[in-house]
Amino acid sequence: MDSTPGAWRAADDFLAETLVGHDPALDAALAAQQAAGMPAIEVAPVAGKLLNLLVRLAGARRVLEIGTLGGYSTIWMARAVGDQGRVVTIEAEAAHAAVARTSIDAAGVGDRVDIRVGRAADVLPTLVGGFDVVFIDADKQSNTIYLDWAAKLGHPGTVVIVDNIGREGEIANPDSSDPMVIGTRDGLRMLGEDPRFDATALQTVGVKGWDGVAIALLV
Repeated sequence: MDSTPGAWRAADDFLAETLVGHDPALDAALAAQQAAGMPAIEVAPVAGKLLNLLVRLAGARRVLEIGTLGGYSTIWMARAVGDQGRVVTIEAEAAHAAVARTSIDAAGVGDRVDIRVGRAADVLPTLVGGFDVVFIDADKQSNTIYLDWAAKLGHPGTVVIVDNIGREGEIANPDSSDPMVIGTRDGLRMLGEDPRFDATALQTVGVKGWDGVAIALLV
């Protein structure tokens, strides 16, 4: 089979069907997001399952998410922290946060999720540290700001995940003028140069096109 976006999607669909399956609460969250006219930029099902597994592997009880959108990834991580765990998730748009709140509550994990509405750069300084996992999936131009706060609010061993680092391969183009590409490149350089992080990244193809994820430990 040729490597084409159609083939990537077909393979991703197979992996999701085989390893993730269908979940009424998650399907409802996506339907609510779509009905509200929100962008379809949530993580793919296989990536949602990856977040869930990473939270469980880390034994995380406190998770910070930067970028709630419709709550799809939030539900995945809230399920992983257990009854005594908590997810603090930050969403800049109040309308998005309201949709997410309804979906998260309907999924039965509302008591584990604290949604903070506002610009992440303004909300982050108000938080108490000690997070075990930080998931960054917001405006790429601010990735270095979010990474700095991830380091401040985490501890040695905290897992930091940065989504959407592939940018259709444009991260390898030093002449790109796209602010999202520039912000992504700056964040990746920070992960490589800042001694607080030990990181790697993987480019991916699938239902989200040519993309990728970076994963780091705080040291």
